[in-house]
Amino acid sequence: MSEKLKDLSPGEKAEIIGYDTSSHAYREKLLSMGLTRGTVVTLKKVAPFGDPVEISVRGFNLSLRKDEANVLRVRKVQ
Repeated sequence: MSEKLKDLSPGEKAEIIGYDTSSHAYREKLLSMGLTRGTVVTLKKVAPFGDPVEISVRGFNLSLRKDEANVLRVRKVQ
């Protein structure tokens, strides 16, 4: 089942399984930041109004705007 980062709670982990096809520009930006398929990310924080979100990926923390984060398709992992 495909979900988005907004569906996660802080502390939950998810594997990137794909990208929204409607936003090629954001997809390229996310790929250049190391957010490739198969990468596991951990949701660290969500700002009070949901924008931005902070994730931990490949040993560093990264903040994404809501529009950028919504391009990612993820699957929760334990």
